[in-house]
Amino acid sequence: MSGSYRFVIADDHPLFRGALRQALQGLGRPCSIVEAGTFDDTKSAVSSHRDLDLVLLDLSMPGASGLSGLISLRGIDGDVPLVVVSAHDDAETIRRALELGASGFISKSASMDEIRAAVETVLAGGIAAPGNIDLGVEGDPEISDLLRRIGSLTPQQTRVLGMLAEGLLNKQIAFELSVSEATIKAHVSAVLQKLGVDSRTQAVILLAKIGAEPQPQR
Repeated sequence: MSGSYRFVIADDHPLFRGALRQALQGLGRPCSIVEAGTFDDTKSAVSSHRDLDLVLLDLSMPGASGLSGLISLRGIDGDVPLVVVSAHDDAETIRRALELGASGFISKSASMDEIRAAVETVLAGGIAAPGNIDLGVEGDPEISDLLRRIGSLTPQQTRVLGMLAEGLLNKQIAFELSVSEATIKAHVSAVLQKLGVDSRTQAVILLAKIGAEPQPQR
């Protein structure tokens, strides 16, 4: 890889965004950094920058909660590496984030050197996780099945599922994706079928079980 890196830092705390920016600027290569303080801004940044090298994503920020944000961004661009940055650094959260497609996980208690090392690992094509935590295996068969089902969704279906978790109605999703409401209804039906549920409410409840908490209706 030559030239400069292109990053998105998504976190609602300006001071922590500044710390992440400082870590990225110490990678030894020029970098272009877009900062986002809300999930809507994060989605816009990922949608409008198709040549990103990495996205650093906080799990809890306005507009998204828990792992729903990760699911939604994976639907927008399944190729860009996503690294979750969170204070919720228990083994269960880390393991599920990685199983849902994250390329890495950085604890908010990590040092500047640890942040930089994790980013370098992911940029080199690896998976970065805290070395001092035994991730174990998923002990809940229902969750294992759900993660597998989510993994079977197409990128567009994944994006629609993320928007369902955000509390959007079909017509709002159709507007955001610039497609017809009938197309979204078809996507929602496919998502429900793959998840093995009968309603969008049940789908959102399922997501909450893996830490992808639903947003209030908007």
